[in-house]
Amino acid sequence: MIGVAAVTSYEHAYALVRAHGEARWTGRLVPLTVDGLIYASSMVMLDSARRKVPVPALARWLLGVGIAATLAANVVHGLGHGPAGAMVAAWPAVALVGSYELLMVIIRSAQAPAGTALGPGASGAPGDDPFQAQAAEEFAGEVAAGRVPSVRMIRAQLHVGLPRAQRVRAYTFPRSATHGGDITRRRSSQRRHQRK
Repeated sequence: MIGVAAVTSYEHAYALVRAHGEARWTGRLVPLTVDGLIYASSMVMLDSARRKVPVPALARWLLGVGIAATLAANVVHGLGHGPAGAMVAAWPAVALVGSYELLMVIIRSAQAPAGTALGPGASGAPGDDPFQAQAAEEFAGEVAAGRVPSVRMIRAQLHVGLPRAQRVRAYTFPRSATHGGDITRRRSSQRRHQRK
């Protein structure tokens, strides 16, 4: 859906730019500047969410300008066909921006449990992370069998990011920090030698 909306919105903006004097490659590039502004602003907002810092006002403002510009271009393109034509022409821009921003919401919300920052009450000290207790419970069978769960297993089972999975493994299964690390390094070394 995003692709269809993007192409349709681009074609509307291109037709408008072309009708107002821009030709050839310039006419093809101008509509991309509008979509590029929306994309760049969204990426700045995503980066701010990942780093847990406030979103710069300029990013919010430019996102609004980009959305307004793409909507205006599509509406003006359809105005020749009356109000209904303007609404129909505006729809691809609404669908594109709405779908793209929903995708950004999903990506931003996925950052919260990814373990890039410690949650409330988790200072990083042993025993503070609530995932440690969950990991001990989830992997009790593995530990009883003498196997230490890998970071990959911890990530998949607990749905956490790499940094948190590494901390959980180091604090919950302390012997893995030395013993498991040696095994992993030996296996990696063996694989490299086999490839040669």
